[in-house]
Amino acid sequence: MCANVLVAEDDTKQAELLRRYLQREGHTVVVVHDGRAALDEARARRPDLVLLDVMMPVVDGLDVCRGLRAESDVPVLMLTARSTEDDLLRGLDLGADDYVTKPYSPRELMARVRTLLRRTGGGSGEPVYRVGGITVDPGRHAVLADGREVECTPAEFRILEALAARPGRVLSRAQLLEHLHGFDRFITERTVDVHVKNLRKKIEPQPRRPVRLCTVYGVGYKLVGDRPPPPDRASRSDRAPEPERAPRSDRAPEPERAP
Repeated sequence: MCANVLVAEDDTKQAELLRRYLQREGHTVVVVHDGRAALDEARARRPDLVLLDVMMPVVDGLDVCRGLRAESDVPVLMLTARSTEDDLLRGLDLGADDYVTKPYSPRELMARVRTLLRRTGGGSGEPVYRVGGITVDPGRHAVLADGREVECTPAEFRILEALAARPGRVLSRAQLLEHLHGFDRFITERTVDVHVKNLRKKIEPQPRRPVRLCTVYGVGYKLVGDRPPPPDRASRSDRAPEPERAPRSDRAPEPERAP
């Protein structure tokens, strides 16, 4: 079950560890490092699950939990170094759904995440496609490029989803048109090219030198893992000089004609 998870953890190493484990489980992850940012992100993104550290700057985790509960029923899993019964009960009384005490086993934490998502019905249940630095989440209609959220039109999303579901495989323009059926009665193969051009502006490091959404000339397009950009074409000054032609005076003399 794939979900959109918000991690609020001020320890950057712990936060990145959680990100890696959650992404390995197929989840889309956003990380913040203080309580105010956690509230802002939760309001903007409406995550399926929040992993919330108690000891955070600006606004502590208990106040964040209180604020989340006043606005939504998003599942909250508390991460706390406070292991006394009173501290744990306080978090649960504020509306947390579960808690894990530090230090914790990442595998145990992932098991708690799976249990909580099953219990609350969070997540899309649809596959999330990852190709190089591109993530396509059909359930949430979301695209990430190098961790940055990208806004796509419905037609652009359909094309990218079709390619991401078949990484490295070439899809012809006709095949991509099938995925756009119903968007435009007058859509043509040229329209596919325009959508691809616009997608490259959003997901490529250098849109004019694509390394992700690649053209296979005469066939179609494919989405591949990141690869080094092609070398620049050598300028005329960088090319090997052409051999000089011998001057006319060095050429063999023409045979004399008989008188």
